[in-house]
Amino acid sequence: RGTTKDSEERAHTVRDPQQSAKKGPEPRLLGTSGGEGEKKGHRKVTLPTVSNYTIRDAEDGDNAKPQQGSKPETENKLEMVAGKGDGSQQQDWDNAEWESKPLCDFSNFRANVCEMRGNIRIHPNASSVMYMEPASSKRNELWKLKPYPRKGDELCLSKVTELTVKSSKVAPECTKYHNVPVVVFALTGYTGNLFHDFTDALVPLFTTASEFNGEVQFLITDMAIWWTRKYHVVFKKLSNYPLIDFNKDTDVHCAKHAIVGLHAYMEFTIDPSKAPHNYTMVDFNRFMRRTYELPREAVSALGEIPKAKPRLLIISRQRTRMFLNLPEIIAMAEGLGFEVVVEEANVSSDLSQFSKVVNSVDVMMGVHGAGLTNCVFLPHNATLIQIVPWGGIEGVCRIDFGDPAEQMGLRYKQYSIAVHESSLTDQYPLDHEIFKNPLAFHKGFEFIKETFMDKQNVRLDCNRFKPVLLQTLDLLNQ
Repeated sequence: RGTTKDSEERAHTVRDPQQSAKKGPEPRLLGTSGGEGEKKGHRKVTLPTVSNYTIRDAEDGDNAKPQQGSKPETENKLEMVAGKGDGSQQQDWDNAEWESKPLCDFSNFRANVCEMRGNIRIHPNASSVMYMEPASSKRNELWKLKPYPRKGDELCLSKVTELTVKSSKVAPECTKYHNVPVVVFALTGYTGNLFHDFTDALVPLFTTASEFNGEVQFLITDMAIWWTRKYHVVFKKLSNYPLIDFNKDTDVHCAKHAIVGLHAYMEFTIDPSKAPHNYTMVDFNRFMRRTYELPREAVSALGEIPKAKPRLLIISRQRTRMFLNLPEIIAMAEGLGFEVVVEEANVSSDLSQFSKVVNSVDVMMGVHGAGLTNCVFLPHNATLIQIVPWGGIEGVCRIDFGDPAEQMGLRYKQYSIAVHESSLTDQYPLDHEIFKNPLAFHKGFEFIKETFMDKQNVRLDCNRFKPVLLQTLDLLNQ
């Protein structure tokens, strides 16, 4: 279960840019030509999730307290040489509010984000982002961050390039100009696990960049080419411009508006009170359906479509947390009137096809795991049923999928298995402590994961589980 503590430690780890490549189509990727993001981060939090470990907050102790800053002026093509400018042209984005704001916000426990408006220089070779200030300015800011939303997770961030964001009166001259906002973020870390693809990358990217309606340029550090290919339709929907590989780029990029890092909140969710334009998970759910051109916006009440049976998708697993009696489960569901579809979701799944399967059903069920992340493709008011393995991990399961599902406008049911439904009974006697007091085994998420997730399968008691499906049918009648 998640715990909360105060912390004032720094999380600066070594740079280890990661590049990987696989075969496949290469739509609009790694563009290095010009073409062409917004704000918000103190506690120590441990959030166990389906595949990773901890989020420990860390505050950057080097960050200087900013003073009053003056706005730099910018000509149409930002043709300023460092320190020069006549201040004659005031821009809407260069106002008193932005003058006085610090360049970065490190108050969010999950992610550090810097946002600047003015004359900005992004220099990949130096891993730096510079806010150009006039000679009279006393801003004098310097911040260091790793633009991936797992703040304080040293294992994860050890793979992420550290960037320096600073105010400066001197900088290299521009070689590439962007007339749209620029968003700089990392794609390594835990990406590759479907849950983390969404909670660490796609949801934060939507939250940060959606407001620009495609008129935004992405600069990606630690780019995984195969990953950008897998989600190319998402990038294409969010940006009208080719992706730029930050680590391979040699230009000095100049822009009027830049965001470094992505806005992120609790797992797989958006906080409307803090998100730009009060975006919600309903917005994200709608965005994913439209991005993948899925036909169903909402489920239909039973009986609206003559002779149509409610469709149930069972997410199967092949290594851990498997259903040991899948044929029996299918027969029971079909006996209740469901048309049953069984699919396995994994990192190699073709999302364009798998999303259509998910969107076609009224109910999706599966044991706690990354495959449940596909609920983002369900139509509004569909039902997600999460099967919780034995081990007292109900809180983690609700945080990872229950809360996000409800925030997306889905109906949610959570079923915790009993001792006799767990394969752990094949490994331990029934009087073992693991059954009497499973919370005694909560010795950190790695231990919980190894004990209750990696070594446990489920033998669902169909008689005990049947009322959950009956309740779901009632929901579909509403």
